[in-house]
Amino acid sequence: MIEQLVLDLREVDETRVALVGGKGAHLGALSRIEGVRVPGGFCVTTDAFRGAVAQAPSIDSLLDQLSRLNSDDGESIRALSAQIRQTIEGIAVAGDLAEAITDAVARLGEQTAYAVRSSATAEDLPTASFAGQQDTYLNVIGAAAILRHVSRCWASLFTERAVTYRQRNGIDHRAVHMAVVVQRMVFPQAAGILFTADPVTGNRRVATVDAGFGLGEALVSGLANPDVFKVRDGEVVAKTIAVKERAVRALPTGGTHAAPVDAQQREQPALTDAQVVQLVQLGRRIEAHFGRPQDIEWCLVDGGFQIVQSRPITTLFPIPESGDQENHVYVSVGHGQMMTDPMKPLGISVWQLTALVSMPEAGGRLFVDVTPRLASPASRAGLLELTGRGDPLMRDALETVLERGNFVPSRPDAGPGAGGPRAGGPPTSGASLPAEADPAIVSELIERSEAFIAALQRDIPTKSGPALFDFLLEAFDEHKRILTDPVNFQAIMAGMEATWWLNDNLQEWLGERNTADTLTLSAPGNVTSQMGLALLDVADVIRPLPEVVAFLQGVEDEGFLDELPKLPGGTEARDAITAYLDRYGMRCTGEIDITRPRWRERPTTLVPAILDNVRNFEPGAAKRRFEQGELKAREKEQDVLSRLRALPDGDHKADQTKRMIDQVRAFIGYREYPKYAIISRYFVYKQALLREAERLVRANVIRETDDIFYLTFQELHDVARTNQADDQLIRQRKEEFRSYHALTPPRVLTSEGEAITGAYRRDDVPAGALIGLPVSAGTVEGRARVILDMAQADLEAGDILVTTFTDPSWSPLFVGIAGLVTEVGGLMTHGAVIAREYGLPAVVSVEQATRLIRDGQRIRVHGTDGFIEILS
Repeated sequence: MIEQLVLDLREVDETRVALVGGKGAHLGALSRIEGVRVPGGFCVTTDAFRGAVAQAPSIDSLLDQLSRLNSDDGESIRALSAQIRQTIEGIAVAGDLAEAITDAVARLGEQTAYAVRSSATAEDLPTASFAGQQDTYLNVIGAAAILRHVSRCWASLFTERAVTYRQRNGIDHRAVHMAVVVQRMVFPQAAGILFTADPVTGNRRVATVDAGFGLGEALVSGLANPDVFKVRDGEVVAKTIAVKERAVRALPTGGTHAAPVDAQQREQPALTDAQVVQLVQLGRRIEAHFGRPQDIEWCLVDGGFQIVQSRPITTLFPIPESGDQENHVYVSVGHGQMMTDPMKPLGISVWQLTALVSMPEAGGRLFVDVTPRLASPASRAGLLELTGRGDPLMRDALETVLERGNFVPSRPDAGPGAGGPRAGGPPTSGASLPAEADPAIVSELIERSEAFIAALQRDIPTKSGPALFDFLLEAFDEHKRILTDPVNFQAIMAGMEATWWLNDNLQEWLGERNTADTLTLSAPGNVTSQMGLALLDVADVIRPLPEVVAFLQGVEDEGFLDELPKLPGGTEARDAITAYLDRYGMRCTGEIDITRPRWRERPTTLVPAILDNVRNFEPGAAKRRFEQGELKAREKEQDVLSRLRALPDGDHKADQTKRMIDQVRAFIGYREYPKYAIISRYFVYKQALLREAERLVRANVIRETDDIFYLTFQELHDVARTNQADDQLIRQRKEEFRSYHALTPPRVLTSEGEAITGAYRRDDVPAGALIGLPVSAGTVEGRARVILDMAQADLEAGDILVTTFTDPSWSPLFVGIAGLVTEVGGLMTHGAVIAREYGLPAVVSVEQATRLIRDGQRIRVHGTDGFIEILS
């Protein structure tokens, strides 16, 4: 293959990233768009870079050392990257390459000033921009100076910031190569950045222009504040004109300097409104070419715009596809399911196929389009009421959209009953009682569900190939039929409505908030709280076995259960853990994604919690805790009823309240069962799909079993039918999934791309306190433990767990903590239910809690009032 050392910008486009890097490829593509002016130039290719680096064999061993470093080891990264840079800068640009660069400079003008810019192959990509990771040199004059700066650009591939960025994003240092763009310098009257979508809100219809005098370096370096213009539908809708005291100008002899702006100009806008609109129109043309919002560097030269860079904006959350041009409002499924991490394609498609409503996907997350419910006044009221009880931030975000005039046009109500408690949400407060349900239906529903799971486990092993997928599609239909059973819904709502009724009415009658939190302590039949207590029983078996305890402290391998019988008492310990896994092994963090590893598949996840229980509790703790909860609930019931009877019409109020207490204790535990049943079925589905994956690996159709996780259920069905898989698609999906981790899913997202988080509208909390949603009453003070991975938990008695979200898999940790703080959650989400069950003060939906609270800090959690104080 003939090496290409230097290429004119007009010879390259987006297809040549491997040869000219992201920046070079984008500039080449820009130069081909009609009406877009790009300063002329050329690219020194990655072939040239590889040839130069080959002259320094020592770089290989340095890269080996670098690849073994942790991304948090800043000191070692700093030292090694400096050594690599020094080695590369010492490589002379000579021979054919020097001649090719000199010839290219001669064609463009030897005495012309140039910008010499790094262009890495992992730069300006749709999934990772790498903006600012490598170096740019401005106003470079003469071929000799350009050759020196080419070497410096090569070396900048290994700046400390670039190395750290790659390591944190899982990008192999050897897989990234450096090209260099050499472009004619332009000396603009004004320069800046155009975002074709609002970089803060994500709104795709709002463009933002930052502008300043002179070269754009003044804005990039923070030397000067920019003028900021916002443009929507061809009109400037907002602008802020900065006082611009300094600008970056070119020096006649090369290089740049910061110069003062003339006093008369300092408060003048860098662009007129007409120029801003013209620039945005140009940006829309560029955006259309690349097919996604762009971050564009521009210069105003002699009254016209020149474009010196365009890269994708990688921080925007994608928009679900709707198939029409109508306005849509989407709410996050993950915030309700306590799973805001991205899901793999198989996980997304299986959840979609078993969900009761349509759930479009974007950014590896699922959403529900609530536009029709917002459009109808009656269903809108019910939706807001239900949302507000569960997640006030989501309600506030929805109300923010509704305040935007006609974004969601009103439509006539569907008819009588639309928006009532069953259609739209919970009953409002008042004396009327929720409909009562027969407690016997709970056991009937559980028996029916367990029979379905048993039949599934019996029949599914006989299926493989296309027949397995046909069988699963039928199972999914039965799965949904069970969930849509009106009796199932009645049982779920009976406990929730009774809880709401008690809290609303007892606050009105007795002036007491969240009374149901105590009345529901140790409610029977809660499979998730039983799961946490059962792990205390496992600890009781292991605690008297010192050899087993010592062995578990060093466990890393997932096969540790097979090793336990070799130790004194190890058989009993293994049997206790295995029995626990038989009952709860289908659970895991993020369990709505079928691809996530289950406890049965990764039992080491439970070991830290078991050891914490061994250390922090005495034998019999599970039974004692449950009995203490029951006693507190009974005492609270007697207290409430006696106080009610002393009120006017007290006997009637007490009788109503007694009926609701009985109802909440009969049904609130069932609130946790449907999710348990869903995840039990999911594990059966997953085991069957993994057996199919093993067949496909043996047939050399896919490389490894986990490859199936990056295909949708429908795509995997086709693979099983044809015995052919698209390996390139699987690799692409893996890269997309990796990139989705950098995105923060919004609670509410519009079809314009605006991500709305919502806000707490409260002024009744102390200054500096972190506001959230109170979900479990009480106040507790203790040490904050910020834990993002349950397998890394190391808790002491009295600690307060601070994390992003808690689904049922976190419940085993709840028995050993004193309080709970999460970034995501609602009144009836699993973490809140179990916190109340265990009597833990808890505040959820605390924005950025894991960043604002440091591990080890002392905090005070106000679970009744919904805020956290960080103590000195």
